[in-house]
Amino acid sequence: MLEKAQLTHGSTWHAAGLVGQLRSKRNLTRLMQNSVALYRTLERETGQAIDWHEVGSVRLASSQERWSELKRAATTARGFNFEMELISPKQAQDRFPYITLDKIAGAAWVPSDGYVDPSSLTQALAKGARAGGVKIQQDTLVTGFDFEKKRITRVLTNKGPIDCATVVIAAGIWSRAVGKLMGVRIPAAALEHQYMVTEPMKEKNPKLPTLRDPDLNFYLKPEVGGFAVGGWEMGTPSFHPSGVPFEFAQELLPPNMERFEEIALATAERIPKFGELGLKQLINGPIPVSPDGEPIMGQAVERDNVFVACGFTSGIAAAGGAGRAMAEWIVQGYPEMDLWPFDLRRFGDFHSGTRALHERAVHAYGSYYHLHYPGEELTVARDARRSPLWGILKHRGAVYGSKFGWERPNWFGTPAMQDQPSFEGKPNWFEHVAAEHRATRERVALFDLSSFTKFEVTGKGAFDSLQRVAANDLNKPDGSVIYTQLCNEKGGIEADLTIVRLSAEHFYVVTGSGFAIRDGGWLREQGVALRDVTSSRAVINVQGPRSRDLLSRVTEDDVSNNAFPYLAAREIRVGYAPVRALRVTYAGELGWELHVPSEYALHLYEALWEAGQDLGVANAGYRALDSLRLEKGYRYWSSELSPDTNPYEVGLGFAVALGKGDFIGREALEKIKRDRPRRKLMCFLMDGFVPLHGGEAILHEGRVIETVTSGGYGHTVGQSIAYGFVPVGVTKGFEIESFGKRYPAQVSERAPYDPERRKIVNC
Repeated sequence: MLEKAQLTHGSTWHAAGLVGQLRSKRNLTRLMQNSVALYRTLERETGQAIDWHEVGSVRLASSQERWSELKRAATTARGFNFEMELISPKQAQDRFPYITLDKIAGAAWVPSDGYVDPSSLTQALAKGARAGGVKIQQDTLVTGFDFEKKRITRVLTNKGPIDCATVVIAAGIWSRAVGKLMGVRIPAAALEHQYMVTEPMKEKNPKLPTLRDPDLNFYLKPEVGGFAVGGWEMGTPSFHPSGVPFEFAQELLPPNMERFEEIALATAERIPKFGELGLKQLINGPIPVSPDGEPIMGQAVERDNVFVACGFTSGIAAAGGAGRAMAEWIVQGYPEMDLWPFDLRRFGDFHSGTRALHERAVHAYGSYYHLHYPGEELTVARDARRSPLWGILKHRGAVYGSKFGWERPNWFGTPAMQDQPSFEGKPNWFEHVAAEHRATRERVALFDLSSFTKFEVTGKGAFDSLQRVAANDLNKPDGSVIYTQLCNEKGGIEADLTIVRLSAEHFYVVTGSGFAIRDGGWLREQGVALRDVTSSRAVINVQGPRSRDLLSRVTEDDVSNNAFPYLAAREIRVGYAPVRALRVTYAGELGWELHVPSEYALHLYEALWEAGQDLGVANAGYRALDSLRLEKGYRYWSSELSPDTNPYEVGLGFAVALGKGDFIGREALEKIKRDRPRRKLMCFLMDGFVPLHGGEAILHEGRVIETVTSGGYGHTVGQSIAYGFVPVGVTKGFEIESFGKRYPAQVSERAPYDPERRKIVNC
């Protein structure tokens, strides 16, 4: 392990050291729990004191909306089997006597949270590592690397070269700069972060818990008899946006009381005692922040033997679990649990640019304690990647969301409308989405899906390379559309995508907007030579029972069921535009994806729109598409599908061709099928509107067994819909808990809408 100065001399030595565990996803919470498990035993294992205080944490809700957020978090915690208790304002005051009760609606209590001394923790980890054979070389500056193709073979330092088999970048605020030296893009910014340490109080309370009041934007931990108080300043300055100099070491930045004043005044409002204590120090130091405020972990795309672990804004809380996950990733090629929300591959080239990185990092930092509503969209670093239809759809009322830098129509209202999300109620887009949903089910709708990721795989070995990674069989006639998963050796689902066979030497691969780096990287790792052609083709999705009527009006090609069956691809002409038409659907209706050279996209849209006026053609967005797919039972990767799931337990066994010959994961999938899965993804239906956002607890006969993978409202079936895993054979006695309320849930063994697929196949 190479350290350019001394251990802790980056952001660690001035970190506050709070450890909070609950996150929005089960695996992220488990990662934090792994940290706590390590901190409980580390001092005993190493003999090095770490000053771990498992005193619990109190999180206040100083508004009704925050109370809704905490109720949602409590429901999620129940689903994770994580101990979190909602408590009254008075109970919160009993645990932290110094707070006032003004405006407090309630609070959350997590008994296993705490705080630790960051420097002592680091030294204990280092001591344990040395005992295990690790050589830690301090005062050693990395100056460059030697390469052999995509591998790093030698690290160059000011104390000589070091041969290597694997390299891990865990350089904190310098990670982006180290990545540049080896040609690896790491979107991790460095921002100024301040917190205040007070003089000690006369009375001592060693059991005082940590405290957070996100509505007043502050966190607090006991500090040598006083308080350490910090918060998240909106508009905090970036620290060396182009890259932190390697010369910077154990240094603090000039404190700025004017910036911190708002946090200090809010803290004194909640804790009058804080205002009575003298100021000991206002600490200002740089910390790493990613574009979404979450850590960055995993294998680099640009180099075969480089791993990354950086961007840990709350690094002390995650450190122990992250170390374990990275060890698994390096040794066996994957962590034991899916960590997609932390995965480096969730970012692309857009996020690596200095302007986008720092705009989003500053926003993520400043909004850390803001209310984060389901369906919330970013407001910074927008309008960068726009489809050719952006302007005309904006004029027609498109309310845009952001995905992977792309602007995508979420729903359509009037040109002046904006998102107004909600926790427990209906958001302002609810009725608009309902209208788009009905237009798709009853007439015909147009969706701009231009942000879809598209790859071309060509050449002599195209078929063999793809056949080896796809679970489904690609040995189909030319012009076939094959839906498939890409599985790992355990049978876990690494990707969920569509492969179009144009010929044995030419395949067209389509996947989600945010999966370009992940899916493309996975394919390349398995030896598939591909080219990203996303920007060269726009996509207009034509869906609904009148879609054939509409398409036949604008093309001379035969689009009848006989000539153009379901899961077929054809090259057709629409007006002047050459179109690669795929008869597929994610809405559960007759429909086509029209992939067209980008310069023809506006012409194609205008032709469809004008020809469809008497058919009731409508524009529709991604929120309607989500409602439609929930009714049809279509899965989504990162919700129902992940490396932690296999095709058989999620109902996708039909897309696994065990008889086609060898492919990645075949042996594991054979065993899974033979032994039969112990759990199954099921659909739950609830009467009326239930606020479902994913993460709600699933109860069977009063006992929590799982969490909802995704949920929403089905505007055709007129019921709320949720998906989640349950033990095989159990079909009755279910409830879904949302915001502390329990709703009876009926299991639907088949898709709620058109389970026989009559709307999409023989029509």
